[in-house]
Amino acid sequence: MPSVRTTCPFCAVGCGLLLTTDGPRVTDVHPDPRHPVSRGQLCAKGWNAHRCLADPARLTMPLLRRRDRLEPVSWEVALDAAAHAIRDAQAALGPDGVGLISSARATNEDNYAAMKFARTVLGTNNVDHCARICHAPSVAGLGRTLGSGAMTNSIADIDVADCILVVGSDTTENHPIVGGRILAAQARGATLIVVDPRRTRLAQHADLFLQLRLGTDIPLVNAMLQTIFAHGWEDRAYLAARCEHEAALRDAVATPSLADAARITGVRADDIVRAAQRYATTPRACLVYCLGVTQHVCGTENVIALSNLALATGHVGVDGGGINPLRGQNNVQGACDMGALPDVYPGYQPVADPAVRAKFHAAWGGPPLPERPGRTSLAMQHAAHAGALRCMMILGEDPVVTDPAQNEVQRALEALDALIVVDLFLTETAKLAAIVLPAAAFAEKDGTFTSTERRVQRVRRAVPPPGEARPDWAILDALATRLGRPLGFRSAEHAFDEMARLTPIYAGMSYPRLEADGLQWPCPDATHPGTPVLHRGACTRGKGRLIPVRDTMPAELPDGDYPLQLTTFRLHHQYGCGSMTRRAPLLERENPRGLLWINPADAAARHIEPGARVRVRSRRGEVTTHAVVSTDVPRGTVAMPYHFAEAPSNLVTNNALDPISRMPELKVCAVSVEPA
Repeated sequence: MPSVRTTCPFCAVGCGLLLTTDGPRVTDVHPDPRHPVSRGQLCAKGWNAHRCLADPARLTMPLLRRRDRLEPVSWEVALDAAAHAIRDAQAALGPDGVGLISSARATNEDNYAAMKFARTVLGTNNVDHCARICHAPSVAGLGRTLGSGAMTNSIADIDVADCILVVGSDTTENHPIVGGRILAAQARGATLIVVDPRRTRLAQHADLFLQLRLGTDIPLVNAMLQTIFAHGWEDRAYLAARCEHEAALRDAVATPSLADAARITGVRADDIVRAAQRYATTPRACLVYCLGVTQHVCGTENVIALSNLALATGHVGVDGGGINPLRGQNNVQGACDMGALPDVYPGYQPVADPAVRAKFHAAWGGPPLPERPGRTSLAMQHAAHAGALRCMMILGEDPVVTDPAQNEVQRALEALDALIVVDLFLTETAKLAAIVLPAAAFAEKDGTFTSTERRVQRVRRAVPPPGEARPDWAILDALATRLGRPLGFRSAEHAFDEMARLTPIYAGMSYPRLEADGLQWPCPDATHPGTPVLHRGACTRGKGRLIPVRDTMPAELPDGDYPLQLTTFRLHHQYGCGSMTRRAPLLERENPRGLLWINPADAAARHIEPGARVRVRSRRGEVTTHAVVSTDVPRGTVAMPYHFAEAPSNLVTNNALDPISRMPELKVCAVSVEPA
């Protein structure tokens, strides 16, 4: 049977897949032995990537709400209804009365179309996507310190690292191919240091495990820097040549004392010293982090603290080193690159810059482009609740399940005059919609994804979409035509070529050049080979900027009513809101229901037995789930995955925001737990 080479639609490692087809069906998945990152391997999710495609619950026709029921209608009727809803919202409130949430699961071409649709058709910068609740602090923090918010090195650099520092990343569970490379590097002699509040599987293998208290990343990193400066372990030549504001950083990390830092973080002082020495003095040290760092009210400052650490020790812009945020969704890097954000066009070109606006206006034509940055995704929800936003389009996201304070999210979406959802399935969010449009899945369309290492790779159509489903870019173009401003795309490749002409970091890319193994941006011209390591010789902004940051407490601390701290995480066999993985029988068999991890001492004090039903309450709501009694979480901390609509952790999580990136504090809130 024929096979089609494509890219995995789950995490952002970007593994290579071979899809076996039989007529209109994908019958099997195999790993691509030629792929430079996955190298003939796949995780459990990758092996089951095709299972959702032929699921009988796939949306195959547009749906329109009539008499409080979603009923099948033609595309013409659905598009006319969507256009009418958008015009009504704009008539009432102007262009900013509408907002659009794009998708980290969609292709670059889909996200470029969404961004262009918002700005040229809707006339608003109200466009965002789920990076707002995952790596917005990486974009903001690393942008300030290095000039680019992307992963600095390639995944292959793990293979040559002498020390690997993993902070807030459950790598073997969430990015298994990367986790395997980390363990292989350790087996050949690299030191593995893991920093996490939970004893993850990777932590169990670590040479040094620092089990810090929730929300104390900055005191820990500052204590490491204090130790490095005190012992002279910093890279003085690198600091002098490539960094600025060293003196201010030295002064800032001089207090509190190492003993006080140990008390604040719960990590032994001698372990802090050991971690600092090994990371600072090793020739090639790779720093890896994920959402355990970013999903805090100080998420941006957490990222800045890690950047300070890497810069002070000379580990940026070198092979085997770098600052490497692992993106969670297959194309969250690409969605950011495409400008599906309220303040930038593709390639992080700011919408507030008149010269940038003039450039895009010259390419697109039409009315002047909006000048002010738009609303973030959560700000759109707040505006909807307040009546300041009447209509919203959501492409391939399920904020009712994935966003914090679920009750508030649902009330906001219900307050809209019209919610338009584009998706594969009738998700919890789609169930609230006035109009639902059926989308093509990854195996049913052409395009590209950009992986966590900035590798732009082809996605190839293997089978036709079911029924009347269409690619997102085509849906948006059809709706734009109804609104009098067609996007003008003839194909996904045509959309990509237009984007590349306007985006310097993608300017040298084309589908023919991506055919083999893709290219890593920046790739500025057609002869450029791509860039495996950023910031060689100098940072994107010139000198690396050292920015002192101080300890910031979580927005919500335990008290008598809510004595425990809840954190959230992801399971190996599930992904996101579960709309794809929960339709794969083998994956669902492994993790079929929501769970709460609780320490044996906390469980005993509450008379909770393993497997028992428990009620988790916070100031925002309550949820019932089942207990896993485990020493993987310390006393005083409980942990829940967020994949399960029937046991949604985000009913209780906190929507307090990082003031810089507007990231909600999903990783820590105060709860009570009791037998259900």
